[in-house]
Amino acid sequence: MGGAVSAGEDNDELIDHLKAAQYIRSELVEQAFRAVDRADYYLEEFKENAYKDLAWKHGNIHLSAPCIYSEVMEALDLQPGLSFLNLGSGTGYLSSMVGLILGPFGVNHGVELHSDVTEYAKQKLDFFIRTSDSFDKFDFCEPSFVTGNCLEISPGCSQYDRVYCGAGVQKQHEGYMKSLLKVGGVLVMPLEEKLTKITRTGPSAWETKKILAVSFAPLIQPCQSESGESRLVQLPPLAVRSLQDLARIAIRGTIKKVIHQEAVNKNGNRLKNTPRFKRRRVHRRRMETIVFLDKEVFASQISNPSDDTSCRDLEDERQEEEVTTPPDTKPEPPVNFLREKVLSLPLPDPLKYYLLYYREK
Repeated sequence: MGGAVSAGEDNDELIDHLKAAQYIRSELVEQAFRAVDRADYYLEEFKENAYKDLAWKHGNIHLSAPCIYSEVMEALDLQPGLSFLNLGSGTGYLSSMVGLILGPFGVNHGVELHSDVTEYAKQKLDFFIRTSDSFDKFDFCEPSFVTGNCLEISPGCSQYDRVYCGAGVQKQHEGYMKSLLKVGGVLVMPLEEKLTKITRTGPSAWETKKILAVSFAPLIQPCQSESGESRLVQLPPLAVRSLQDLARIAIRGTIKKVIHQEAVNKNGNRLKNTPRFKRRRVHRRRMETIVFLDKEVFASQISNPSDDTSCRDLEDERQEEEVTTPPDTKPEPPVNFLREKVLSLPLPDPLKYYLLYYREK
């Protein structure tokens, strides 16, 4: 499933296309997508395909198409402080984006069937924390991944505010999936080849919305052990943060406020957002979107609201681009203001590195 939008040359251009095609519709979701580079979750030899709107699979490693992840993120209606359970968490790409929205007081758990993929996800998470400047722009809810079959979660585990299943769910497992959800919570899953959003409005009351037709590999049925017993999956406990960790969160938050206030004062109460890097201007154009519905294919064109402007406007844009973007100009590297501020503090180096989560960059 995929191919609904044009391929991008980098992560930002991919997100531009997803926005233009109305797959990304909210600012929070857009920020999360821009903060986590999809290519970082690919094996090196396959990275040239990272910005195509296509699913990718290599062995047990799998990533859904960007347009699918966009619809999932929008449907989950994420907010800071919520608890999230990712069934079939895979590479951890989706869980990392969700964690940027949940913030430090959320809960972010993932269950993955294959132990090699769980290890892969942990490595990618560690790489993101150590090297990504985006990590310092958000208050992150770090995902925790466990290995096991998501159909064998222990009955004693807590329920969640948001649940996503990344494998095809058959009708007989719908009730089980619903049982993982708190009242007021949202469950998003491929149910009978339709990406479906289910909201629990009461102890036994539900609202169901079909989002779009999809094709997912089905859930793997549990296998009994040699003793004939199932292997129950124990999810991570809902641990309370340590006082030391709470202090780190508070200090980093205070430093961010100081940086923000300094920027406001410097710019005369008009704070400008510094882009991660200077991107090419995206020319207005029609985009073809392919929608798969049942076994038929419908193609439609989504027009930019400004498509009816004159050619003269487009020519003005080209002239402006020529003036503001000199040829062969390399983008300035982004400035990590939080890191610079922490390193300038009169503190022992170990404390500075602790405040930076021991990050390399």
